[in-house]
Amino acid sequence: MLRTCLLLFAVFLGFTQLSAQPLVKISGKVTNETGHALPQVTVAILGQSQSTITDALGVYHIYSKSKSFTLKYTFLGYNPVQINIKQDKAGRIIQDVVLSINPNELEQVTITNKQNQLSNTVTINISDLASMPSVSGNFEAILKTMPGVSPNNELSAQYSVRGGSFDENLIYVNDVEISRPVLVRNAQQEGLSFINSDLLSSAKFSAGGFEARYGDKLSSVLDVKYDKPDSSTAILNAGLLGLAFSSKIVTTNSYLLAGIRYKNNSGVLGKQDNKGVYTPNFTDVQLVYNYNLSPEFSVNVLGNFNSGVFRLIPESRETEFGTLNSKVRLDVDYDGEEKDNYQTTGGAVALKFIPRSNYVLKWINSYFNTDEKEHLDVGAWYRFNKAGAGFGSGNTESRIGRYTNYAMNLLTSKTFSSELKSDQTFSSHTFSWGLRYERKDYNDDLNESYKIEQEGVLVDNKDSFYQGNNISIQNKLAIQYYTAYVQDSYGLSATTNLQLGLRGSYNDLSKEFLLSPRLLLAYRPARNNKIFRFTTGVYQQAPDYRSVRDFNGMLNLNQKAQRAYNTSAGLDYAFDGLGTRLKFSSEVYFKYLDRLIPYMMDNVRLKYLAADEAKGYTYGADFSVGGEFVKDLLSYFRVSFMSAKQDVKNDGLGYLKRPTDQRVNFSAYFQDRLLNSPTYKVHLSLLYGSQLPVGSPLAARYSDDFHIPAYKRADIGFSKDFLDDFSIKKPVFLDKYFSSFTAYVEVFNLLNINNTVSYLWLKDADNVQYAVPNYLTSRRLNLKLVLKFKNSK
Repeated sequence: MLRTCLLLFAVFLGFTQLSAQPLVKISGKVTNETGHALPQVTVAILGQSQSTITDALGVYHIYSKSKSFTLKYTFLGYNPVQINIKQDKAGRIIQDVVLSINPNELEQVTITNKQNQLSNTVTINISDLASMPSVSGNFEAILKTMPGVSPNNELSAQYSVRGGSFDENLIYVNDVEISRPVLVRNAQQEGLSFINSDLLSSAKFSAGGFEARYGDKLSSVLDVKYDKPDSSTAILNAGLLGLAFSSKIVTTNSYLLAGIRYKNNSGVLGKQDNKGVYTPNFTDVQLVYNYNLSPEFSVNVLGNFNSGVFRLIPESRETEFGTLNSKVRLDVDYDGEEKDNYQTTGGAVALKFIPRSNYVLKWINSYFNTDEKEHLDVGAWYRFNKAGAGFGSGNTESRIGRYTNYAMNLLTSKTFSSELKSDQTFSSHTFSWGLRYERKDYNDDLNESYKIEQEGVLVDNKDSFYQGNNISIQNKLAIQYYTAYVQDSYGLSATTNLQLGLRGSYNDLSKEFLLSPRLLLAYRPARNNKIFRFTTGVYQQAPDYRSVRDFNGMLNLNQKAQRAYNTSAGLDYAFDGLGTRLKFSSEVYFKYLDRLIPYMMDNVRLKYLAADEAKGYTYGADFSVGGEFVKDLLSYFRVSFMSAKQDVKNDGLGYLKRPTDQRVNFSAYFQDRLLNSPTYKVHLSLLYGSQLPVGSPLAARYSDDFHIPAYKRADIGFSKDFLDDFSIKKPVFLDKYFSSFTAYVEVFNLLNINNTVSYLWLKDADNVQYAVPNYLTSRRLNLKLVLKFKNSK
């Protein structure tokens, strides 16, 4: 298969007959006038949309696509520096820079520096987003290669972090908190996630132990910032699975970001076991406008429209499962159809005021309206065909049954929030505080039924929370949240920094006043490439509509906040090895939850046992190492070990595995070069997640006595930039209009592994029960082009 893919790639690109040379790689170190390293300095190549930031040691690496270019170094509190460089040939150059203090902005750099040093987050290399092969095309695909994140569904933008649920993750875009739809039950219904990768400037991720300025969730934080461009440009991304166009326009006192995306993955879904007519159409439009009214005052506007329409007219299904000696095949004939519609509209307005150089004040207001409509009316006649070894030579048994699945669900959710945030520096302290008000309104009309018949006899499953018989209920709920935080970041010594924070919150549903203290400690030995971090804190997640709605649609309005006590210790270590500069990161953690709401996972839908309460614990360790194993291409390898258990109170079963108890996770993203040319590249993504526990079918309470097999996936991509600046010959037409013209050939699920996402539980007339696996996507070839238009400065 690999040889076939390489041949396809060579044929696809063969018409160019171009020979290429390497890019120019610029490396260096940025320091201040006293010789101290400056982390988080932005280094950009003007007119090329290439940018990076310096690491904790002030070191940076960046690549230029031309021999003549201008480097720009910017850092809050320091005067910007521009350096013109002209090279005769490709290669590597060293460019160290010393930045001088800007007295008018001196204190603001302290604010930024303290927050970065004391943030228990990992900076995501967003330059990998375009080249990483991903069948979903969503930004969250790169999160599933991060330590502590459990992968088990390539179609979904949802993710589990260190044993937590999908609902325990915070996502911020430009300081605006983003939420997900409620009714989505299958990953194939998910469309485009909120984050538009083409508009990004930075992204940070914390798998736990995050500071008090972030909100009240139990597991993780993803903090995304959109670009602040210094030149106008446009990018077109076109492929077999969709289309995306983004534009960045810069004027004297303002800039505008605009992005539109469309996705249709019917070609991927059509190869699943469920055969039929798939019509998935997903669209997203985003606008970001920033205007500087004065040097002290600016306004930023974010607008979003996200629409997903999924329609399926199922026809038939054929699924083989079992062992080599005892195979079973399920044959299904369908009637009816499914049509779902998810639409989110909203935006945010943020006002930023800098009255003094050491004081930053933000006022952020947001409103989002989400309408979800789910219409499912599908009937299915099914037959089990059983055979011994040599399946297919003759069936030994055949049984017929029928199941019907009906849903007519309507849910409207509205979220309004207003938040005031402040950062101010006093001597060696950076003091931060925030106040936030949020109101959520839900209007839910839930109508579902699920029936199973064997030879005309109806199976009674009314006591199961896996498959309810009939649900017909209307719910209205409004919740108001009031939160505040304070935190102080300061230097205990030249090598040690401490952050103390406290969050307080109240909501009018559980009527609890919650206090959550948090501590972060960072120690960097003098003249050493190591950073030690220690975190401890309380994390409390107030009840929301998802958790208070039981599997039968009833609301538990007496539910209390979920609570976790988290402790972690980590080490980052930069060293030279294997002929390159490597970074090793590790973290061990323990999380005790004295109050949590148990749930079951059904594909990407969480079925909460809202009336129950549990206690639990999670412990584990994450390790990663990364660097340029191959010249000028970043690769990394990560492995995580974890155990997550819970004890549902008063069930008499003791501690059982949580639905997210995935003991081992491994991920790798490796890049290399092909065909003896540095412009032909290969990008390989590997994911492994050990088996997940699943409860017994038709059980009346939580259990963990079954499992989903391990998740194993390999995706590979090949790329070529036709307009590499060091090619001897360039296509004249392309060079006239584009600064970059990159072609990709991608093979999803290279090894064609059948990964199971959930089970369909059915019985035959002999009352023999089968767990029929619902498989994820099979092997698929994709072609795409990423075009960057000529920039205008």
